[in-house]
Amino acid sequence: MSLDATNRTDRRTRVLVAKLGLDGHDRGAKVVAHTLRDAGMEVIYTGLRRTARDVVAMAVDEDVDVIGLSILSGAHLALAQQVLDELAVRGARDEIAVVVGGTISATDDAVLRQMGVAEVFGVRSPLAELAPRVQALVSADR
Repeated sequence: MSLDATNRTDRRTRVLVAKLGLDGHDRGAKVVAHTLRDAGMEVIYTGLRRTARDVVAMAVDEDVDVIGLSILSGAHLALAQQVLDELAVRGARDEIAVVVGGTISATDDAVLRQMGVAEVFGVRSPLAELAPRVQALVSADR
């Protein structure tokens, strides 16, 4: 599957905010979703306890530009890798950027970026930085 980039240039940025695994704390994900929506992006929130396969299927079906993973459980390395692998299986690895937010150490931030995660947002990331950083990823791709 290859997403047609020309269809993406004339529309608002589309972001899928996802909660993976058993992490049931979604207040931060909802705040991020509202922040991005208020900045003019189209945001889809998956709800709790999704699998990587669920998230990527939704992302492809919804033709999103970015998948935002909200992970507070400490399993961000494994869960992000599962999403990246599933994107590759679906042929969408180069079309959909993945960003991760949550409780993430500086060491894990570097590992996530080496894995292919485009941006990492720690729990103390200012909300005012979210939309500009996400939009910069999408603008660079377009």
